[in-house]
Amino acid sequence: MTAGTQIIDVTDAAGRLVEPEWLARAERVHRQLRSALPAAYAPKMQRVFEGGGRMCVVARGREVEGLALYRIYENTFSGVRLYVDDLVTDDARRSTGVGKALLGHIEALARTSGCDDLALDSGTQRTQAHKFYYREGMVASSFHFTKRLS
Repeated sequence: MTAGTQIIDVTDAAGRLVEPEWLARAERVHRQLRSALPAAYAPKMQRVFEGGGRMCVVARGREVEGLALYRIYENTFSGVRLYVDDLVTDDARRSTGVGKALLGHIEALARTSGCDDLALDSGTQRTQAHKFYYREGMVASSFHFTKRLS
């Protein structure tokens, strides 16, 4: 991260929106990864937060340079897991340490929350992202299968 940047938790540990102005500022960057997000961004994100999602952003001044959307849950396979729904750096800020800062922040959250692992899925076409995840010590541990129901 560069001088003058900070990580801001948009939600608290219970999923309450505590920084609504930062949620609004995050929308532009979030759409760089998730272009199909509905026009009604804030209500969509509120439902995600109510379902366990949490968000933090990297900001410089009033600009969002990246964001992470994540959740903590327990399952039978991995125990307690921090799962990253979305990790995105603004296209103009790639390779400047924003992604590394976000990943470091959520890894620290996972550790202090007693998580057994940190996981994410990445589209097969996102080869640059895969290189980043490998550099950060992550491994490809399984295939992820989906079937659209609508």
